[in-house]
Amino acid sequence: MTLPLDEDAVTAVFLPPYCDGGFERDFFDYLNDLGGLRRSVILAFAPKAAGTYLRSAAIVAADGVLVRTCHAQGGRDASFYMPIFVRYFAGGHPAKTLVTHVHMQALPANQRFIEAFDLKPVIMIRAIPDMLASYADMLAADPLMPDNWLNIAVPQNYAALTREQKSDFLIDMMGPWYASYFATWLDFAASDPRVLVLDYGEFLADPVSVLMRLLDHSGLPRSRQVCQGALDGIWEDRGSYRYNRGVSGRGRERFTPEQIARLERQLDYYPNLAGMKDRLIPPPSASSPRPSAAA
Repeated sequence: MTLPLDEDAVTAVFLPPYCDGGFERDFFDYLNDLGGLRRSVILAFAPKAAGTYLRSAAIVAADGVLVRTCHAQGGRDASFYMPIFVRYFAGGHPAKTLVTHVHMQALPANQRFIEAFDLKPVIMIRAIPDMLASYADMLAADPLMPDNWLNIAVPQNYAALTREQKSDFLIDMMGPWYASYFATWLDFAASDPRVLVLDYGEFLADPVSVLMRLLDHSGLPRSRQVCQGALDGIWEDRGSYRYNRGVSGRGRERFTPEQIARLERQLDYYPNLAGMKDRLIPPPSASSPRPSAAA
């Protein structure tokens, strides 16, 4: 049942934040109190990091409901939309636990929003070449659908490009988004325990434990049995959840060494990624686990 919004809640919807996304102290405290009223599951995964699959399992395990928490999906590079959260925390709508999956960087305004509502975002570390290879598969089916774009327009002639040209486009135009994504989130996570950082290799090896960690971090702990049941149910219908091949190392099959080198140079612009480079772009000799039946 949706509750009527009080004057403070209505003000929250219409009061602009500071330019960096911050809020006046009294207003920040009000939003922080709101955020403590209910739990939520916030997956801020990059595209093609098993986010759709895990969020679907989280919905089942936590008896939640999927909520679009950005203004519109066509922009893809999401920023949270204040009215959705005010309606959830102050108005009780939806009645079930909010579960969201947003392709969002941890830019300053997004960080200030997370701090204000004391949200508990979760991200996933996966090799960028593998994600781009999976992204290529998605674009092959419908390259001109804006819902499939990532903060850029896919060119009208994309389908007619050669395989190498498509790979160049993915590296040169989409690669920088992934580099900035990890740079912003890992910097935020280094100083704020609100952020949980998961690993794709661990997900492949033991998806149940990863789902348990995700839900526990969100303040919604569930047993191994419940999480196993949720994952088993979603696995049966995995095609509906955009679960692709789920194989690590396929980026090296898709992209040339020169293309991978260009992607590495993009990471080099962010000093905080230096220690993560072998995880974000594993060397050719790196071996990775294959997905289990429940992954």
